[in-house]
Parts: sequence; C-alpha cells; structure tokens
Amino acid sequence: MTDEACIVCDATVALPADVELGEIVDCLTCGSELEVTGIDPYALEEAPELEEDWGE
Repeated sequence: MTDEACIVCDATVALPADVELGEIVDCLTCGSELEVTGIDPYALEEAPELEEDWGE
C-alpha cells in the first residue's frame, strides 16, 4: 500500500498495492473520486463525472 495526496483537499489517500491504471479511488476526507492516471510514479486526477444517457 502506498499513500498519495488528494489533489482536491491534499489529504492522504491510501492506494492498494495492486492498484491499476484507470482505477477510481475515493478520498475519505473530502469524498472526491480520483482516477489513477499514472503508476510509476503514481498520479491522481479528479475522476470524470458520468453523465446519464437516458436510453439515447
């Protein structure tokens, strides 16, 4: 397990040892969803909001 800083609130976000590129992790402090965009070195970005298509 490794720790990274939340890009929204700068709190510590624990990443599991088997985290994968594109995985979504939650910041337990501010509730932001973060996407893992890099593994070596680790990089986090705010996860994109999913929009409803309502069957379109």
